[in-house]
Amino acid sequence: MQSRVHELRSFVVKNFLFGEDQRLDNADSFLDNGIIDSTGILELVMYLQHTYEIEIYDEELIPDNLDSVNRLAAFVEHKLAMPAVSKVS
Repeated sequence: MQSRVHELRSFVVKNFLFGEDQRLDNADSFLDNGIIDSTGILELVMYLQHTYEIEIYDEELIPDNLDSVNRLAAFVEHKLAMPAVSKVS
């Protein structure tokens, strides 16, 4: 899972922090810290769906799944472990 954390952290730093890596702890809330706004969440979801070939449903668009690097990594791992029904075909 560490490589997944690294991949997701790199995406967030590059796309939302403009390379300022030292500002982000893997447990930091994206929303509480103003790192990602609602438009950014859409960009993040599109990245996850395309990169990991997973389907993300509206009811999964909650902070528990998407609000930090650690939560993203756990969510992606969970989705990848699910049967093919949750993966993009």
